[in-house]
Amino acid sequence: MEAQLKHQQHVMRVAKCPNEELSFTNCVIVNENDFPLKVRYIQVTNDQGKHFIYTIRHDRGVKPGHMGFNAIHRKQAMLSLDQEIRVEPYVHDPQRQLIGTMVLEADFLQKKSTTNDPYNTDQMAMAFMEHFAKHGFTVGQPIVFKFQDKKTLSLTIKEIEAADPEAVASGKKREPRKIDFGVLQANSSIIFEKSEGSFLILTGKAKARSAHTSLFSADWDFQKMGIGGLDEQFIHILRRAFASRVFPPEVTEQLGVKHVKGLLLYGPPGTGKTLMARQIGKMLNAREPKIVNGPEILDKYVGESEANVRRLFADAEEEEKRMGPNSGLHIIIFDEIDAICKQRGSVAGNTGVNDTVVNQLLSKIDGVEQLNNILVIGMTNRKDMMDDALLRPGRLEIQVEISLPDEQGRFDILKIKTHKMIEHNKLDRDVDLAEIASLTKNFSGAELEGLVKAASSSALKRYIHLGNKIEVDPNAIDKLKITRSDFIYSLENDVKPSLGTSDEALSKFIERGIINWGPTRDLVEKGMMFVKQARSPETSSRLCLLLEGAPTAGTSALAAYLAKNSEFPFIKVINSREMVGFMESSKCLRINRIFDDAYRSELSCIFMNDLEHLMGYSPIGPRYQSIVLDAMYSLLSSSPPKGRKLLVICTSKRRNVLEELGLLSVFTAVLRVPYIQHQDDVKLVLEESQALTSDEIDSIMSHICHGKIFVGLKKLLGLLDSMRVMKGVDSRKRVASFVNLLEDEGVYTPEV
Repeated sequence: MEAQLKHQQHVMRVAKCPNEELSFTNCVIVNENDFPLKVRYIQVTNDQGKHFIYTIRHDRGVKPGHMGFNAIHRKQAMLSLDQEIRVEPYVHDPQRQLIGTMVLEADFLQKKSTTNDPYNTDQMAMAFMEHFAKHGFTVGQPIVFKFQDKKTLSLTIKEIEAADPEAVASGKKREPRKIDFGVLQANSSIIFEKSEGSFLILTGKAKARSAHTSLFSADWDFQKMGIGGLDEQFIHILRRAFASRVFPPEVTEQLGVKHVKGLLLYGPPGTGKTLMARQIGKMLNAREPKIVNGPEILDKYVGESEANVRRLFADAEEEEKRMGPNSGLHIIIFDEIDAICKQRGSVAGNTGVNDTVVNQLLSKIDGVEQLNNILVIGMTNRKDMMDDALLRPGRLEIQVEISLPDEQGRFDILKIKTHKMIEHNKLDRDVDLAEIASLTKNFSGAELEGLVKAASSSALKRYIHLGNKIEVDPNAIDKLKITRSDFIYSLENDVKPSLGTSDEALSKFIERGIINWGPTRDLVEKGMMFVKQARSPETSSRLCLLLEGAPTAGTSALAAYLAKNSEFPFIKVINSREMVGFMESSKCLRINRIFDDAYRSELSCIFMNDLEHLMGYSPIGPRYQSIVLDAMYSLLSSSPPKGRKLLVICTSKRRNVLEELGLLSVFTAVLRVPYIQHQDDVKLVLEESQALTSDEIDSIMSHICHGKIFVGLKKLLGLLDSMRVMKGVDSRKRVASFVNLLEDEGVYTPEV
């Protein structure tokens, strides 16, 4: 059919436009008997053999066999009234001839009639898009443009760049492609430039090429955007959310698909969700994004919260009614969207405000009178709290996790954050950003920015003299350099990742160190072998290790030692001491939250100390808390998400209890930490502790060599602490006192 249209030539006569209103449409006016309604563009050939392409409009005010041209079109094509011309339908390529960016030269139509009133180019672009939707334009074509109640303008097409759908879908960078003819689409970028010698005053963002970026240009510069480590997420968003908007509305109608209207960015705090959403708003040639914090929607007056939601969509609704599928894109950004979109029925109270706000938002995004010109971007740290109905296709259907950056991502972020330092030669040569990136495992983007600030403060401190008053070195500007030692100092003292290691908590368990006596050497070797196994990419993504032993055997210290020496970037401690007074549900939430945080790191280690206490076990009365037991069983037996590795190290003093409760089966391996039973092991611990002299140790061993010893390492080290406070006491009394302690505590039985 298109091939047939292409070769249907007509001989027509030139006429005037039937009225002034039609002349401002910049269309060639034809009679429907000459060209069917499906023909939208024509190619006119004048007497000199030159070709001109115009958009046509049907009107019965033009006689059959005639075509109505306005004055500037007749002047452009050098046509005279009643002249015969050759005309044929023009069929454009919908994939290669869509306008991405169009540059227009503007001047007053009547050069003698000017004004000093400024012309807002952003408003002009919106009016142009509305007035000339789906029009075809040729480079060099003149246009009459009546804007608001101001003086009429004369526009000339200076340059046209094609939209590139493939670049959007693939995320590849390409040079913009220049074309001679293109069709205006809803998301084309319009740029106005003042003609040379013109007195026209232009204001707004759309008055220069550098100030306006085409909606679908794939030539992103992440460094200028201030975002690092999120290239893959950006490409995924471009492919899913914006690729369909490259094509004209009729193409998506033929496919029977609708544009993506919702996008959810979720992940831990400080990873760049808000920054990414703002940059999406800036990089798109759309209406100015509406940015609102979730809690701002809520209002104390009945119905006002729902009205606030409706107001956000009012402009998009009005434009959708006026322009239909040619409406521009309206972006609404919700920060902390979980504040207003919690699970319906989950909020206590009988007002139901939260539920009605969710209902109102659902109806606006995907209700009966749904809008197709909106993009709602939500951000949250707690995706699990959001109502499920919002997350299905047609609503916030694209869900992108903005997770912790990897080493290359951290390097990119550090490069962006130190860009000004490097530019002004304030970063010392000994600073290797790649090294800093390798040392900042599990740092979020915000924490890396905090590290750069802290290092700057450390450098500035060197040039501040504290005395009776604070004085600044007058030559500080020239001397100031941020060095490697500034970064290392800030890493050790100022900035710690929220999803990092619990060094302080682990240190409390191993404050006396680890004494490798007898079986302990084998346990440490086996434990480190399991740690290596948990790290290996060839093994299962989850490894649960249980260290069990009688009280005071030293299970907690050994487990903490293995966790700390795993050198995993994420290490957290779950201890019953931190949950004193917690209800069962509160305990479950706390434990579940730590596991959720662990899943965000590539390598994670969780140390769960004393499982019986965690589940509230008691030998009398209510034996245990069943909700906590269910949570433990579920979390310990579940594998982390793809690409994540989890090591869980647990301790227990009652193996038989875990076996009765069916919890023992979830562990990959169980290691028993025994009591000390041999004299040689006792001597080794006494020597390692350095609490006694060698003569005192020999004397003690001679006293207990014929008896039986059965003591936990922790217990023995505790008894040795009493010797530390007896310094200065006679050596024989110290020895006798220690032997008596062993007997009194029941860990040593002399032979009868």
